[in-house]
Amino acid sequence: MAGSGRPTGRRLERAILDLLERRGPTATLCPSDVARAVYAGEGDGWRALMEPVRGAARRLVAAGEVEITQAGRPVDPAEARGPIRIRRRPAAR
Repeated sequence: MAGSGRPTGRRLERAILDLLERRGPTATLCPSDVARAVYAGEGDGWRALMEPVRGAARRLVAAGEVEITQAGRPVDPAEARGPIRIRRRPAAR
């Protein structure tokens, strides 16, 4: 993937964290926001990045960095079906 001109998993993870940082502590992202932000081409080629972005989000969940939500509630990434949002994991109280 790195040599094909497509973003690496690490680059996608960094893009998720960077976009969340720019949007504020309670903001959420759609995976398409990330795909569009890193896609370097024209047209709708960003769509091919949707599953890699979801994979990057799952890795960030495993690392404790973010949560994947549906209907505003955290969900297990393995159970998520359909549209998801990504948000920073809330600080422990």
